[in-house]
Parts: sequence; C-alpha cells; structure tokens
Amino acid sequence: MSSDCWPSSPPDGVDDGSSPSPDETFLVGFVIVNVVGLRHYQGKISGREMVGLVRESWNPHDENAIKVLNMRSVQVGYIERSAASVLSPLIDSHLITIEGLVPKPPGRGNSFKIPCQVHIFARIDEFESVKLAISMGGLQLISENNVSFTLSEAMAVKEKKSTSAEKSVDEIFKLLDLKLSNKGLAEALEPPKDMIKSELFSHQKEGLGWLVSRENSYELPPFWEEKNGVYMNELTNFQTDTRPEPLRGGIFADDMGLGKTLTLLSLIAFDKWTHQANSSGDIDDEDGEEMGEEESIALLSKKSKRGRGSRKADNSKKKRKSENLSANKRGKRPVFDKFSSFEPKTTLIVCPPSVFSAWITQLEEHTTKGTFKVYMYYGERTKDAKELQKYDIVLTTYTTLSTEESWDKSPIKKIEWRRVILDEAHVIKNPSTQQSRAVSNLNAKRRWAVTGTPVQNNSFDLFALVAFLKFEPLSMKSLWNSLIQRPLAQGDEKGTSRLQVLIASISLRRTKDKALIGLPSKTIETFFVNLREEERKVYDQMEEEARKIVKVYISDESVVRNYSTVLSILVRLRQICTDLALCPADLRALLPPSQIEDVKNNPTLLQKLLSVLQDGEDFDCPICISPPTDIVITCCAHIFCESCILRTIKRTKPCCPMCRHPLSESDLFKAPPESSQTTAPEGSSSSSSSKVAALLKFLSASRDANPSSKSVIFSQFQKMLLLLENPLKEAGFKVVRLDGSMNAKKRAQVIKDFEVPTPEGPTILLASLKASSAGINLTAASTVYLLEPWWNPAVEEQAMDRVHRIGQKNKVKIVRLIARDTIEERILQLQENKRVLARKAFGRKGQKEQREISRDELSALMNL
Repeated sequence: MSSDCWPSSPPDGVDDGSSPSPDETFLVGFVIVNVVGLRHYQGKISGREMVGLVRESWNPHDENAIKVLNMRSVQVGYIERSAASVLSPLIDSHLITIEGLVPKPPGRGNSFKIPCQVHIFARIDEFESVKLAISMGGLQLISENNVSFTLSEAMAVKEKKSTSAEKSVDEIFKLLDLKLSNKGLAEALEPPKDMIKSELFSHQKEGLGWLVSRENSYELPPFWEEKNGVYMNELTNFQTDTRPEPLRGGIFADDMGLGKTLTLLSLIAFDKWTHQANSSGDIDDEDGEEMGEEESIALLSKKSKRGRGSRKADNSKKKRKSENLSANKRGKRPVFDKFSSFEPKTTLIVCPPSVFSAWITQLEEHTTKGTFKVYMYYGERTKDAKELQKYDIVLTTYTTLSTEESWDKSPIKKIEWRRVILDEAHVIKNPSTQQSRAVSNLNAKRRWAVTGTPVQNNSFDLFALVAFLKFEPLSMKSLWNSLIQRPLAQGDEKGTSRLQVLIASISLRRTKDKALIGLPSKTIETFFVNLREEERKVYDQMEEEARKIVKVYISDESVVRNYSTVLSILVRLRQICTDLALCPADLRALLPPSQIEDVKNNPTLLQKLLSVLQDGEDFDCPICISPPTDIVITCCAHIFCESCILRTIKRTKPCCPMCRHPLSESDLFKAPPESSQTTAPEGSSSSSSSKVAALLKFLSASRDANPSSKSVIFSQFQKMLLLLENPLKEAGFKVVRLDGSMNAKKRAQVIKDFEVPTPEGPTILLASLKASSAGINLTAASTVYLLEPWWNPAVEEQAMDRVHRIGQKNKVKIVRLIARDTIEERILQLQENKRVLARKAFGRKGQKEQREISRDELSALMNL
C-alpha cells in the first residue's frame, strides 16, 4: 500500500525545510535572523526576494546547518548558527516547515551578512510547543497578534492585507493566463517522410507542432519580464541583467494510448532533418539571410511531404525576413534554433524497464531503417562519453541513472544532451528519491516529462516534474508549497486556479474522449460480487478485529509508527475479498503486534511481514514512495528499499524514519528473493471463490458469443494469477501469464505469444497489474477484467489503456469485480477523489480541491 494514504513525515536525510505535509500547516509567525558567509558563495540578492532554505543535516562542520539559496538555486550563504540550532531540531522532528525572504539587498560594504525573515509553519495542534521551543531558544517570534507582524513580506501575510502597491500573486497568474489565451495553438507539422514511415494522426501532427515550437522558443520563461535591460521575476523579485534561458520543454501529458512515442520520434526526426538541411544550406534564402521560424518550418514541412503539397504561408517571405531582422536589431535572436557544429545532437530517453522493449518496437515500426543510431545504455554498457555522443538516441532506465548518481565517472553525467525525455515521468513523483535527483541533475538543452498520468496521488506529484524541467522559481519546493500546495490543500480556490494556469503554460494534454483518433468505444462495468457465507464470516471477523486496532492508532496518532501493521491489515482484508486461498488459516496471527518488537528475536514475525510483501505488489517504500527494490526489514518491523534506509541512517541520526527506533546496519534484515514459482501452490484451489466463479461465468459467456475473442485478467496479487491457471485450463481456456518476476525478454515473448490468433493462440492473459500497467501493447484483447480495485486509479487506467489504444480494432469492455459491502467499495470512493484532483489540475476552472488523503480516508476505509 502506498504511504500516501495518510500523512507521513519525510524521513531524515531527505528534508529541505518542508517536513510536515503542507496540507496541514499554518503560519505560526516569523523570526528575523542573519544569513552569513555571503562572500564565500556565488549567489546574489539584488532586491526583496524569496530564498530557499535547505536543511543540510550531513554538513560536517555544523549538524544544524541550514543553507540559503537564491531563486536560481545558487547558494547565498547559511542561516547563522545560533538561529539554526533552534530551528533545525524542530525541522528534524517534523514539527515545522520554514520559508525564507530577504526584505532588502545587503547594504554597501556589507559582504558578511544580510537579514532574512524566516516564516515558520506548523500544524495547529503544535503551535504552542513550537512557540515555546523558539522562545526558549532565544529567538523572537513575531506572530499575528504582534504589531510588527505587518512588516512581514511573505506571500502568506501579504495576501491577508487589503492593499498593496505591487501586483498580487493572483494578478501575476491572471496576466499569464491572459497571455496564454491570446497566444493560440501551434501549427500542425508533418515529420520528414524519409525518416518517419508511419502516417501521423491529426492530433499527433498538432502535438509535433507544439513540441517543435517549445523547443525553438526564445521567449522569456513564465513570470519573467524585462524593464530597461533588467530582467525581473515577478513572483520572487529576483533581478538580473542576464536574460533568463527560455523554458525549452514541458510536460507532454496526452492520454495513454494516443501515440506519444511516435510523436516524440517525429520530433527527434524533424530536429535531425533540420540539422541536415541547415548543414547543407537548404534553409537559407537566396540572399544568404537566415529565415525565421515560420518560414523555415514551412519549407521543411514542404520538403518532408514529398510532393503531396506544401502548407500555405500566411505572410510574404519579405515580410517574415524583415520581422526576423527587426528581432535581431532589438537584441533578440531568431526564433528558429539553427544548429552549429558544436550543438549536442544526442537525445537521452529514460524509461522503466517494462517500457524499454516498447521503444525498440516503436523505432522498428515507425522509422526508416538507418534513420537513427540507437545505443541501449543498460546492463553491460560503455564508460566512454564520446562513444555515446556518436548516437542519435541513447535509451536507459531510471534504475541505471539512480545507480550511477554516485559515480563521478558516469558518462551520462558528463554529456550535455540535446534533449532528455522522461517516459512514464510519474515515476519521479517523489523529488527526494535518488532517481529523481539523478534525472534532475542531468545537463540538457531541452527537457520533456512524458506521462499520461501526471497526477497519481496528489498535486505534489506535479512539483517533481516542475523541478525536473528547471521551471524557476517554482522548482524551489518552499515557493511551490507557499504559492500552490498549501492553498490547494487548505481548500483555497486560489490554489486550484494557480495550478491550472501553471500547468497550461508548460503542458499539452489531449484525452481520448475528444474522439481525436476515432478509437472504438470503451465501456466500464462494475459488477458487485456477493461473498459466500464462509467468505463473509471470515471477512467480517477480520474487519472487526482490524477496526479495533486501527481505531486505537488513529486516536493516539500512531498510524505512521504502526505503518507495517496497518499495511498488513489492509492487504489481508483485500485478499479475503478476492480469494480465501490467498490467506493462511490463522488470520489473526498475521497481524504484527501493536508495540515495537525486535524481529531478531521473533522469526515468526519476520515471516509474517515477508508473506504480506510477497502477496501484494502495491506496497511503496515510505522513503522514496516507490515500489521497493532490494527489500530490507528493520528490527522495529518497518520495510524499506535497502539503498533508501542505508542512506538515511548514514546521513542523519541513526534511527528509523517511521518510529524513531534506534537503528544500525546490524538491525536491518534482507528479504529473501522473490519466488520464481510458476505453478499454483500444491493443494490450493480457487473453486470456492465468489469472484473466480463470477469471472468464469463472464469468460464462458464471452467465448460463447465470440470464440476468437481474447481477454486480459489483471490482479495485483501474483499468487492469485497462479491460483487462476488451473480453473481456467479446466474450463477449456488457453492461458499465458505475465508478472513482475519475469525479465524483459520473457515478457516480450509472452506478449508475442498472446498476439497469435485463435484457435492456435491463447485466449486469456493473466497479468500482474503493476508489471503490465505501462508501456506494453495488448490490443490483441478486447476485454479486460480487474479482479481488485487499486489504491491509485491512474495505475488501473494505465492497465486498461494497454488494450484501449491506437491499433485497437474492436470495442473494448472493462469489467471491475468488486466484493459488495467490503473495503473494496470504499476504495472506489478514494479513487474518485484522486480522479477529481487530476481533472482539476488540467482543467481551466474548478471548485475547491478535495483535501489530500488523510487519516479521515483511513477511517473511511475501515468503516469507522
């Protein structure tokens, strides 16, 4: 289960001053402290500016260090030690978050220090203890009932004031919204036909036009304006005489199955074709003058159509040349980005392992042989950066980049890439993980975050994408929290409207319901299954027992500390809904004890925890909020990725991030490797399961109606896939299986086998929900069965769209099997809340956002 299902504090070592979730925090007040060490760092402050405050617990000179960054993420100095010694323990205890603002630039001759307002946020029930700690530490807290409170320059305070000479934050966002409305859509483009052999749909051509226009933009990034040769960021007041780099890239968020991969290959091809045309002089006019963007692209598009007719140019060539020369005289470069021999040419594509083979397949299907030189940077790989730069495309995985993040000699880190494309970019939804840091630290001219599900759990998922894109200043977490996250989470409509404007300025999203490609229809049916008497009896007993335990945790606010126990409870309740055979007989014994217990002295407890992990695949490591790799169990019964927990206990106080139990490496226990079992456990049977009985009825009726139709059955429990094989084979179905224990080569073979037409080929694919939810094509099937609801609706939708996508010729039917009067019905409501949030982020106007998932949702899940 994802730890997003209740508020949890980030672990030590990955904190940057935003410890408590901003959805629960309010302004306590501010303190005025000094930023010191200015002369030792490059960062400059030129006016009233927001600054980033980053907790640096691993600093060898001061364990309480808080470094100060300007809004270009360049270090200015440190908070003075006396103040940091008071604030850092409160940050480390997850009691406060802090935001900084320098009210005025340093005075002449003062190169040593500068005053800074540090605004302190906390949960309401912690206000008094925070105030007491600050007072006892010798700092003067200026709170709302203090006459000096109005001197605060923070947005949180200024927005409460009725008048201001400056534009308010919302006025700034409204101006950006107006600018976007007046701009209109980019013109559709054709890719070069000698490189891309597939015909693009109209929405893909429009998408290509948008991608090309973003990549070749010379506009100032959003929120920047120029006055008398000085560039100022309106949100932070940061000023510089150096023109900010254009924001070349964005979020390509078309719905799953709309052909984003082909559109991106067309972008790379169009760019390469442009380079070749530039190199041969094809896009200079007869007088040797460089063309503007519109003329250059029109000519390229005309050539790429190979005699099928060119696009009409709206303006005369003379006028366009005049406008471009005029732009040059005003100090602005031509909009079209002409290559030079020094320009990087290589595109880095980063994707999950499950999507790797899909990129290879798409390259083979859509590009002319010899168009691109492609290198697979995966497994055995070169260490020579110059070797990689010989290729047009380098394909790698998030795991590979994460592994090399600590390698000084990694060739990936030495290269300036022409563009970096993150496929399935929602993988980096937690910006504190090593893989998120690895991709954000890449050196690239252009950056693309590509995902059909940009919002999976909450609006903070978008921050990680904004940080990757280097969208200053909102790539600074403290500013994102202040302007976006906190208003959103507290139900302030300003937060929703700001998020919508922000996303509109950097993203493109089209959905299937706009009938862009004429896909066959998709219907979703929810079939409620009544549990049989034995199942109902076991479920009710288990839920009653579980309800008592969770109720205690909620009342004494120990949910996070007892994370693994709650995980066990929820997994077992859901397993009963699917099949009793998933659960051992002694269900009560499966619940770990409510008190911290040392696993070293209790091998039985260790085995229970392992059984929970191996049965379910939707558990996330609480540190990286991603499926765990190299699973480790602590002596206090909490579960993490090995690299996450080792890094945490080495960089900070050696204790468990969940319960603060002291930890050393000797207190960590490796989980045994995943079972490679390929048949159902001996003696097991699913014949008594209500859901399996209902599923067999559906499948039999479908076969009677159309013997050649194929179906995909998704489950999140790998054991369930094994249990289903025998009943299905006994009913006369040919079955293949696809799950997380298989390597990429085996998965590709299973998909190939499934595509073989009936009667020779199989009619049923048993698929692990998570392993099959991204990047694969299952259009051979036309019916999808979901055996259980997933916590995250985006994962379910990804799985459905493996079938309902470009290439599907038949109507698609989705059947969700839900156990009536159980936790599964409540999960459906939780899913709907998340869908509403995702729709609002990409909408234009919306009402109050649903509060982020909290203890209230946990109460609802347990029917308290």
